Amino acid sequence: MSDADRSQSDPARLPTPTAATDTARSLPRADVPTVQPALSETPADPAASLYDRVGGEAFFTELIAAFYRHVADDEVLRPLYPDADLGPAEERLRLFFIQYWGGPTTYSEQRGHPRLRMRHAPFPVGSVQIEAWLDCFRRAIRDVQPAPEVTVELWAYVERAAHFMRNVPEPA
Repeated sequence: MSDADRSQSDPARLPTPTAATDTARSLPRADVPTVQPALSETPADPAASLYDRVGGEAFFTELIAAFYRHVADDEVLRPLYPDADLGPAEERLRLFFIQYWGGPTTYSEQRGHPRLRMRHAPFPVGSVQIEAWLDCFRRAIRDVQPAPEVTVELWAYVERAAHFMRNVPEPA
């Protein structure tokens, strides 16, 4: 991989938070890395799930643990968690991600349909919370340093999910 390709796929190039009133949606798409495998690289099996491509549960355990380490220190997100222990929330998100990305369906077996918007309805999710959530995920992705194509795929999902959860209208 050339230095130019490496710099484009570096997780540190993920968009950084802007002013609290801005949303990640307003960030230029060029800030999200695009990855094109070099000719010498063997492309991943397109039929394989992301869960399989990253080696399964261990990757998601590490990613979600990193995310919650950042949440624990976040002045916007931490107060939204009613329990002193973030462990149960971490476990739920870990199981959800494992299921979403093609792993075992333990999340649904234990909790039923994800109903993400309904489960988040009691908590205000506006621009400030979306930015904080994205920042914690951005830092978690940097911490675990997945392959560039995994970084792009993960980031696309977390960005969509963050905006999908909005339940506080955008300020006029």
